[in-house]
Amino acid sequence: MARNLDLTALRSFVAVADAGGVTRASGFLNLTQSAVSMQIKRLEDMLGVEVLDRSGRQVALTAAGEQLLGYARRMLALNDEVMGRLTRDPHEGEVVLGVPHDIVYPVIPQVLQHFARSFPRMKVSLISSFTRVLKAQFGRGECDIILTTEDAVDPGGVTLAELPLVWVGAPGGVAWKSRPLKLAYEHNCIFRQGVQAALDRAGIAWQMAVESDSTRTIEASVSADLAVHTVLAGSEPPYVERISHGGALPELQRMKVNLYVADPAHSPAVLEMAAMIQRAYQARGAVRAAG
Repeated sequence: MARNLDLTALRSFVAVADAGGVTRASGFLNLTQSAVSMQIKRLEDMLGVEVLDRSGRQVALTAAGEQLLGYARRMLALNDEVMGRLTRDPHEGEVVLGVPHDIVYPVIPQVLQHFARSFPRMKVSLISSFTRVLKAQFGRGECDIILTTEDAVDPGGVTLAELPLVWVGAPGGVAWKSRPLKLAYEHNCIFRQGVQAALDRAGIAWQMAVESDSTRTIEASVSADLAVHTVLAGSEPPYVERISHGGALPELQRMKVNLYVADPAHSPAVLEMAAMIQRAYQARGAVRAAG
């Protein structure tokens, strides 16, 4: 007798695989951790195999889980395609989301993926720019939702996280030891003035060695050990590493990651995307607290 897989349990399984853990997945799915865990257990009981390896500190897929993941993605994609095409979905249109370059990962791709499943007929336009630019665009009504990195929050905004700025340089690099200290920043980076002021207070001479409008140029220069840079903790880009300076560089301020949503929102989908972003940051906060 044929048996049917539970699509809800499969969706939870894929969310856990994508998010790297039950806690983050529960935030994206708007479910409790226990509910997600129960769905995974139901799936394992139905299949007669374990799909998650729970022996380590972080949840990983078993060999059976890796095999299941490809099938699950295809089944859910087909299900979502049918629902999107054959049901009368009132949510059509566009949501414009603005996010600073340095906090696109890891939250935003996961949010976009879940939003696309929930609102298959909504188009999402992602704008990646600097906080100053995004706030100006938001003020002109060009964005429905923006995230910002600031030292305060304006009226109407919600603070999602508060993170310290950290020094980054080339792996094994020595640029941080040079004096004057060579800095690399984008022209519109909101962090640079605060960092320069911190260096001045510490009596450390500095010079702007690399300036550009391109984030890639800054990252390449830093990874080549030509200068140092600062980013929010947890958002270090590839090919650079946090500098263990042992107090040779000043400690830096904490910055807020803020969320602003157009009021009034032109669609319930805008509010739902904002809620997804909030839940994703709450889940990340819970993971950091647990660690």
